[in-house]
Amino acid sequence: MVPAPKVRSGQTVGIPSGFPCLLLLAMVLAANVASAAIVERVPRVLILYPLDERTPAPVIVGESARNRLLEVTTGKIDLFSEFLDLTRFSDKIHIDRMARYLAAKYVDYRPDVVIAIAEPAANFIVAHRSTIAPNARIVFSGFGSDTAARMKLPSDVVGAFTEFDIAKTLQMARSLQPSARHLFIVGGSSEFDRSWLALARKELALLVKSYETTYLTDLTIDEFVERVARLPSESIVLFLTVSKDSTGRDLIPRDALERIAATASAPIYGPFSTYVGHGIVGGNTVTFESAGLAVADLTADAIGGKVIANVDVPQTYVADARQLKHWDLSESRLPPGTVQSFKEKTLWEEHQRLIIAILVVLALQGLVIGGLLVERRRRHGAEQEARRRLLEVVHLNQSATAGALSASIAHELNQPLGAIRANAEAAEVMIRGKTPDLKLIQQILCDIRDDDQRAEDIIVRLRGLLKKRSEIDWQEFDLKDVIKSSIQILHAEAGRRNITISFSQPVAQLPVRADQVHVQQVILNLATNAMDAMLDAVSTERRLVFQTTLTEGSEVELSISDTGRGIPSGQLARVFDAFYTTKATGTGLGLSIARTIIETYGGKIWADNRADGGAVFRFVLPLAQRG
Repeated sequence: MVPAPKVRSGQTVGIPSGFPCLLLLAMVLAANVASAAIVERVPRVLILYPLDERTPAPVIVGESARNRLLEVTTGKIDLFSEFLDLTRFSDKIHIDRMARYLAAKYVDYRPDVVIAIAEPAANFIVAHRSTIAPNARIVFSGFGSDTAARMKLPSDVVGAFTEFDIAKTLQMARSLQPSARHLFIVGGSSEFDRSWLALARKELALLVKSYETTYLTDLTIDEFVERVARLPSESIVLFLTVSKDSTGRDLIPRDALERIAATASAPIYGPFSTYVGHGIVGGNTVTFESAGLAVADLTADAIGGKVIANVDVPQTYVADARQLKHWDLSESRLPPGTVQSFKEKTLWEEHQRLIIAILVVLALQGLVIGGLLVERRRRHGAEQEARRRLLEVVHLNQSATAGALSASIAHELNQPLGAIRANAEAAEVMIRGKTPDLKLIQQILCDIRDDDQRAEDIIVRLRGLLKKRSEIDWQEFDLKDVIKSSIQILHAEAGRRNITISFSQPVAQLPVRADQVHVQQVILNLATNAMDAMLDAVSTERRLVFQTTLTEGSEVELSISDTGRGIPSGQLARVFDAFYTTKATGTGLGLSIARTIIETYGGKIWADNRADGGAVFRFVLPLAQRG
């Protein structure tokens, strides 16, 4: 695969200039006739390899072409391969024997297209085309336009030119090693190797003037290894091909490179992509995979009856990322578009999709969490607003209750005040006497103090009932104390209405955790409603009964029952609805507020009728957890 003078794509090598139109017409007619014949059956393609199956370059070209043909024909193609081994068996006797063998082998399977890889295979099939594949199209790959012109190929033999530019490989080395002063060019002893050396001397004539240049050739493989291992610093090694050493030993160039590179003291560059991974830093090359694709496309067009012409396989820069790192060469100095092999992928490059998926999930989670936080904030705000409204409504209800009980409270307050006045006047009279009874006066003063305390207690309860708060005053208290305090407030009003109040007090404490004033408000609401319900009852039968019970669910239940007219059974479910009332002057908010208060503290409230007449209201609250 020796480079040749540059002949651009589409030009036909060795074609007489006076007959292009006739030639093109003949090619189209020939292609159409061949295509018509192929249509009747599965097309046959014979791939000719010039060497044996161990030589990687032609094998890569052939495998790439094979895979491409199977792809474009969806497998409907017969592919045959032959390894000519023309390096070891280059004599005419062997070549003629091989030609006769293939002619006989394919007598019943004449190929429609023959793919010749590299110059030896192309020469072979052109010389024996009439016996092996008389009607076949011949396409080739593995050499350049210069070589094609020198070979004087028939006009209907076209191919994919592979032009190797050694100068570009050296320019790549100069870019990576700008301070290098020594250049060593390595070449073997076979005719093939010498052709590469000759090409290098020609193409690098100007570039080598920048270096102290040494051609390492006519050496044994061991001598190559030894010389390259002792090169001076700031050296560049350009490895061409070593298919034979000076002893005539056959070598596969890639294997020879691998041995030399193992102990090399300077970076090595080469023009073949098959050298990547076996010791070179990189080079400018035509990849053998792309050469296979190009010749396969020509073959497919030939099978399809299309007119085909020479094409150029594109060149590219290749590099081994491990060698760059080994020789501490900067990746940024590589020519633009260089394809790097063995480059360790970054975390982003290796797991890009997974990372994107994770980021998307995290973003979605963030949105969900953000939404939940916003919703939680809105809900918290709504709860605060609802609680503020509740407190305002409760306070209004407290004020209404205090107003309703004001006469009773005033009456209750008047009693200790009247007693204080009477006791004070009695004590004054006794002191004016000749022999005042000091012991009795002392008792009177004690009574005055007790009455004053009673009056103060009434005022404190009233202030508590009317006090407005902006927050719930959570506290733990004994429900019995609240019930007794409520009874004291109701006592005067109940007496005025001839209602008997009874409270069966349990021995145990009934600790609950809530706002004490709110719970008292509920009790007063339920009790005043009960007293209102007994207006039509016989005065001797008016009884208001408070009773507490501990439930199995760690709750305390308070029931307030009366002997009134009861609640119509059809209205039991509505008594706690807002604005529902049976009173002419009622607002219908008292029981609704009572239910809201009880539910705020985790309780439940309901109403029922007693079996022996009257109604009973019950609510439960959870007992406070202690310890």
